[in-house]
Amino acid sequence: INSKPSQTIMRLILSLLLVFNLTVTANASTNVNGGDLQRCSSDGMALTGFTRNGKCEEYNSDAGSHHVCIDLSSVSSGSSQSENFCTVTGQSDWCSSQMDCNDNSGALCPVQHWCVCQWAFASYIQKAGGCQHIQNIQCDATNINAWKAYQVAASEEGENESKFKDALNCLESRCGLTTSV
Repeated sequence: INSKPSQTIMRLILSLLLVFNLTVTANASTNVNGGDLQRCSSDGMALTGFTRNGKCEEYNSDAGSHHVCIDLSSVSSGSSQSENFCTVTGQSDWCSSQMDCNDNSGALCPVQHWCVCQWAFASYIQKAGGCQHIQNIQCDATNINAWKAYQVAASEEGENESKFKDALNCLESRCGLTTSV
């Protein structure tokens, strides 16, 4: 048996895995504008992120895909809606709570900028009555994987198609993006 072809195939597979891993790693730390993913929480705010590192990074173990950074303390201009993300999405009101601070793990700070689940964010837009009625999106701290997931989900037919199209359009309008699909 000639081992040269199998060594060549193995090298090719390893090279492809390395490229895939670098791409996934790069996307984990890239914001929707294509720049470095910025911190969602800062000093004086509760520490956010799936692993509580302050960023809306991509993790395989994060089934909720907490990629969208929103300012939970804001109320969108022109909005008659004063309810926050938690209230609108039917969650307990952790949005108005205090948690470990970004800058001091011994103190508690208000939840302000937070990495929310991209799927709950799509429901939030729909339940709030549209993009104009939601809280501010922190685009430089919103992971590009949310935008990519909305592009895919919006192109698939089904009962949630319009919800994901609305989420895609909202993210694009608020962050100045153009769909690449």
